[in-house]
Amino acid sequence: MEIKEKDEKLHTARHSLAHVLAKALTELYPKTLLTIGPAIEDGFYYDIDLDRQLTPADFPVIEKKMKEIINKGELFVRKEVSRAEALKLFKNNPYKTEIINELSEDAIISIYYTGDDFFDLCSGPHVESCRNLQNYAYKIHSVNGAYWRGDEKNKMLQRVYVWAFADKKQLSEHINMLEEAKRRDHRKLGKELKLFMISPEGPGFPFYLPNGMIVRNELINYWHEIHRKAGYDEISTPVMLSRHLWETSGHWEHYKANMYTTKIDDVDFAIKPMNCPGGILVYKNSPHSYRDLPLRLGELGLVHRHEKSGELGGLMRVRCFTQDDAHIFLTPSQIRDEIKNIVALIDEVYKVFNFKYHVELSTRPDDSMGSDEDWELATDALKGALDDLKIDYVINEGDGAFYGPKIDFHLTDCIGRTWQCGTIQLDFQLPQRFELEYVGEDGEKHRPIMIHRVIYGSLERFFGILIEHFAGAFPLWLAPVQVKVLSLTDRNEEYAKKIQSTLFDAGLRAELDIRNEKIGYKIREALSMKIPYLVIVGDEEEKNGTISIRGRKFENASGLKLDDFIARLKDEIKTKKI
Repeated sequence: MEIKEKDEKLHTARHSLAHVLAKALTELYPKTLLTIGPAIEDGFYYDIDLDRQLTPADFPVIEKKMKEIINKGELFVRKEVSRAEALKLFKNNPYKTEIINELSEDAIISIYYTGDDFFDLCSGPHVESCRNLQNYAYKIHSVNGAYWRGDEKNKMLQRVYVWAFADKKQLSEHINMLEEAKRRDHRKLGKELKLFMISPEGPGFPFYLPNGMIVRNELINYWHEIHRKAGYDEISTPVMLSRHLWETSGHWEHYKANMYTTKIDDVDFAIKPMNCPGGILVYKNSPHSYRDLPLRLGELGLVHRHEKSGELGGLMRVRCFTQDDAHIFLTPSQIRDEIKNIVALIDEVYKVFNFKYHVELSTRPDDSMGSDEDWELATDALKGALDDLKIDYVINEGDGAFYGPKIDFHLTDCIGRTWQCGTIQLDFQLPQRFELEYVGEDGEKHRPIMIHRVIYGSLERFFGILIEHFAGAFPLWLAPVQVKVLSLTDRNEEYAKKIQSTLFDAGLRAELDIRNEKIGYKIREALSMKIPYLVIVGDEEEKNGTISIRGRKFENASGLKLDDFIARLKDEIKTKKI
């Protein structure tokens, strides 16, 4: 089942509000030079050149002016002009002039008027009248620096960010969500829980600390488990390969700006930004027949991509990360069934973490390679598989990979944010460029189809998402420390050591706290580290050979047998209970 478009109505309203903001700014501050003001996911922004710095004290004044403009009910009127006319209209604005000059001589350019005294360069669309915006809720929330066109060589502008939603309730919910997001910020929790670090000596290159390595390894162990059951073979390919390979794959032409390169013996090499060409070399290493297909090659591959320093952020945007890749080689007749198998696997994984998700189908981008026929076949195959599964999806026009269309999975976390993680990409191009073959039932050589797919996406980013999704309180199977044993008094130290040793020997990650501190202090400290279970032992427990526990979720129990507690924890780990 196909959903044909996103919420265009809200997008149009946000775009129209951006023009209202622009008009308000020029009325309040006549020296304002406008640049661009697009709608974005939670509202819109406008980049302006102004000789005074806007501050939060200005926000209510600007919002009041916006309200006045909206209440006037002025129409949005579109007018088409020639390039020469547009240059005349914007002769005092070098930013608009630069945009216009990039258009062809015979280009027809659209201008939108808001009332008689304000116009802006824009392709639209807009609401009919400012009155259509009266029920929308908006709030200016920040002003940041932004280089013109993102180029550090250009002038620094002021970017005015505004939240905008259909009504006050949605705006309020969004603000509350952002406050909760601050509390869950994986960078803050990563430091507090000793999970990872980013060093000034390696910007964008994360360091995993011992606690973080435990979570990472558990995610990897789970990955191995489900892929073994699903019929995948695991491979590992080199981090650096020659320029010739990347030219053949198309990355040298289409992706070189994001690649780290070097020379070895006067030959150009690149650190891999993707794992797929290496997987192709593994396929080419031996001959294949139709009986071998589908051949599923999984790889936890470390890749490096150049990101601008201003775009780096914790684990969410890094320069090196591990992709949980798989490259599947198959016949055309196997495509639909294999896509269904992958979707089922992705669904299984996301349910383990209690994620809901929605699906988008991304089609051919402008910067692509391959024939129209191949792209049509690939796109129809993905649509057909989703339709067979009766999965609702959004078509994301022009956002496919340069070598093929893709299905993207967008997770929704516990506070309503979405994250793009899993993807399935169907590729007719690389098998052709690398001249891949298999022998068919007819004894002739044929070209296989290639599927690229990830589930976590980036192990680093998925880790960051999980930190925020669980607010650092990982389920038992992922928790760096699963149990902490606390002694009530120094008389109980030996008994506490015995309990911790038994838990450890049972395969549980158990730590011991026998410090001469008040039990309340030790409990608070352990809970601050999000440890799922505390075992507390005092004279009563030692006398009866039992334990008392305190669960992270306000569970308190006493007089428990240690064996029963261990059995309970093992079951919770085995079932990956949330």
